[in-house]
Amino acid sequence: MLSENQAARVALVIGAGDATGGAIARRFAAGGYTACVTRRDADKLEPLLGAIRATGGAAHGFASDARKEDEVVTLVEHIEREIGTIEVLVFNIGANVPCSILDETARKYFKIWEMACLGGFLNGREVAKRMLERERGTIIFTGATASLRGSANFGAFAGAKHALRALAQSMARELWPSGIHVAHVVVDGAIDTEFIRSNFPERYATKAQDGILNPAHIADNYWHLHRQPRDAWTFELDLRPWNERW
Repeated sequence: MLSENQAARVALVIGAGDATGGAIARRFAAGGYTACVTRRDADKLEPLLGAIRATGGAAHGFASDARKEDEVVTLVEHIEREIGTIEVLVFNIGANVPCSILDETARKYFKIWEMACLGGFLNGREVAKRMLERERGTIIFTGATASLRGSANFGAFAGAKHALRALAQSMARELWPSGIHVAHVVVDGAIDTEFIRSNFPERYATKAQDGILNPAHIADNYWHLHRQPRDAWTFELDLRPWNERW
């Protein structure tokens, strides 16, 4: 077990993809935190780990399925024992899979809920246990348009994201009085990703006019949430481009 002096300050990003999750990890690493990042396929983390280390940051990558309780418990225990204290948890699993409610299967509906909501509960619970002992920490859940309204053909995704938002609200009301800042971020709009570039070229063309979300700018807002003084904490932050319809 690491002593308090040996322990690094860790930012754990669950779902550190090539866009938002990776940008969040880079931002916290730039701020002096050791970035611990997860994906189901650890090999896909190598470019992110290399980029962080190339700029002098510290980073560790883990293959972990956020839906599996034993994997989540093992991950958190390993980080706390071998790397440092988890000061920040960012739960950034997407699970945005469209489907008509007429064609949706029970299996896929349940899987989307597991990814977008159950995973948030498992990771949030395990990290909160450690933060509670220290009476400090930040837990941020990434939401979406579907957190607030259910669109046609997104019944499973909307149900899961609504549930994640409710989980975040409940955790905030329970944990804020103990010094743990729980927040929920609604990201409403297209993000600068290869998927948007390839599949929605007209939308991607608005990038020159700041018409899509820049992952680095999203990450700056997560950093700001973590750095807020506790006399002015934000629970819910709404991020969207200036031209996005409400």
